[in-house]
Amino acid sequence: QVQLVESGGGSVHPGGSLRLSCVASGSRSSLGNMAWYRQAAERQRELVAAITSGGLTDYADSIKDRFTISRDNAKNTIYLQMNSLKSEDTAVYFCGGTLRRYSSARLKNSNYDYWGQGTQVTVSW
Repeated sequence: QVQLVESGGGSVHPGGSLRLSCVASGSRSSLGNMAWYRQAAERQRELVAAITSGGLTDYADSIKDRFTISRDNAKNTIYLQMNSLKSEDTAVYFCGGTLRRYSSARLKNSNYDYWGQGTQVTVSW
């Protein structure tokens, strides 16, 4: 069974940076499409950034030019570098993944078969 484990969350001041990691285990091959989602209190889960197995990326408009998604297939890990953090970025960040390989980075939530437990990111003074 594939498991995804996120790490790297924490508390930072506005303008600060964090780097999230998501490690996949339990798969004989590297995962296909993967993504970062987030869910703030009393809000629906929303896509933050997505990446194909080949490295094509897609981002939510609200975080473009501030966040960067990347992956290391050899380590079965994806990353989310978050810069210039704002209070509205406060949320639980989840990693999603699938063994399938799609040509497009932008997928529906239902395309992801595996999810991590999430890591809290809090941006405040």
